[in-house]
Amino acid sequence: MTDDRLQLYRQSIDNIDAALVFMLAERFKVTQAVGAYKAQTGLPPADPGREQRQIARLRTLAAEANLDPDFTEKFLRFVIDEVIRHHEAAQK
Repeated sequence: MTDDRLQLYRQSIDNIDAALVFMLAERFKVTQAVGAYKAQTGLPPADPGREQRQIARLRTLAAEANLDPDFTEKFLRFVIDEVIRHHEAAQK
């Protein structure tokens, strides 16, 4: 027996998950270009000031969207740490 309402919810979740994956892929394409640029120009792989500003900005957006700002910060921190790891590798 299938629950049509549940199936519709799950279909929406699947669509959102796919969009998130594609958005992250696009974000990482851009951050890889930033990493290459930083390596070419001798800029450091991390920019703690920008990271703090971004986290503060996205915490505010999360609160406005009724999304837990702590969750948002953890997610963003995970993404930022991965980007920095890529930028450090580009410097080698």
